[in-house]
Amino acid sequence: MVVRAVSAPTAPSLRYLALGDSYTIGEGVEEPGRWPMQLARALRADGIALADPRIIATTGWTTDELSAAIDAAEPLGAFDFVSLLIGVNNQYRGRDVADYRDGFDALLARAVGFAHGRADRALVLSIPDWGVTPFAIQSGRDRDRIARELDAFNAAAREACDARGVAFVDITPASRALGGGVAMLADDGLHPSAAMYAEWTRLARPVARRLLSAHD
Repeated sequence: MVVRAVSAPTAPSLRYLALGDSYTIGEGVEEPGRWPMQLARALRADGIALADPRIIATTGWTTDELSAAIDAAEPLGAFDFVSLLIGVNNQYRGRDVADYRDGFDALLARAVGFAHGRADRALVLSIPDWGVTPFAIQSGRDRDRIARELDAFNAAAREACDARGVAFVDITPASRALGGGVAMLADDGLHPSAAMYAEWTRLARPVARRLLSAHD
């Protein structure tokens, strides 16, 4: 009888860094429901050995607060893939688009740096529109103004990504189409649920798969 050795499954080997705010840390959802966690699982199902992400994100952070948190972290080293989603709190606090543009571009440069300097291993998601949520509606927020300002912020982010050759995934239309639905929201009526994060993952997955499948 011939005994064949059975090799153990290969452990995920590609390192992933996710940078952001409440949308990245998944305010109000369990850890597996966060979109970076969902994305890592989806890519592993596609045969890409991507580890669960190291997440640097906290609810309420602006661009400068995220940058300061990166400074305060232990030496992070290099990663094979880096995602960035930041800016909603800049808009929420009334900061202008010029301030956001500068802060975002600096973070984008850092993200590329963490990805071994490879712009083709970084991924940006647009800022979702929180103006469609029950929280915004019930608190009497100016939903049209929120939408206009977020569109300007996202245009600035896309321009920065184009200039640096970084992939940009526009999840804002999905947030507007689905963001008022109860199933798409956490219990606070403001932050996304795991179901909404699954939609973001669906949109980001083919782009991330292309980036990580590209030859070195």
